[in-house]
Amino acid sequence: MAAGKGIMSELYLLRHAKAVPPEEGGSDRDRPLEQRGRRAAQAVARWIAEQRLAPALVLCSPALRTRQTLDIIASSFARPPQILIEDGLYLAAAPQLFARLRRLPADTASVLLVGHNPGYHELAVYLSEVAVGPLIARLAGFPTGALASFEVEVPWAHLDRRQARLAAVAPPKELMRGLD
Repeated sequence: MAAGKGIMSELYLLRHAKAVPPEEGGSDRDRPLEQRGRRAAQAVARWIAEQRLAPALVLCSPALRTRQTLDIIASSFARPPQILIEDGLYLAAAPQLFARLRRLPADTASVLLVGHNPGYHELAVYLSEVAVGPLIARLAGFPTGALASFEVEVPWAHLDRRQARLAAVAPPKELMRGLD
């Protein structure tokens, strides 16, 4: 499916799962996931499989915690995506993330970004067509390991503020209820 007027594209934002604190993991880029973070990523992977999500493209920060989160969820996609690890996504602010989305090829039907806060929360609020409501409230602070799903009806190059419909939010804490 090609992105374009009236044609729906999908955007998924996935914040990395819980990592060890900075003082325990060496450099920030090399911080691994905690065991709790691994369990949370597995819960998100189950949700992805249940929803049959199939991003065509995955853009991932090079940090160890983002790559480990992606490794855990990757097998749950309905189809294998193209995966790119991009230095520019490491701790990227919302304007950088937004600019990267606008550079996507027009025929990219769905994309998953795996990265960090505060950029992800700021981008989600910026793109969401609504500023208040139950879904956006569930995204408060964009918890570690959470996934937000958006529907986009404009070409990526024309994406702008309030032009994406927040369709789903999958915070691991909710997905893991009853599993611990």
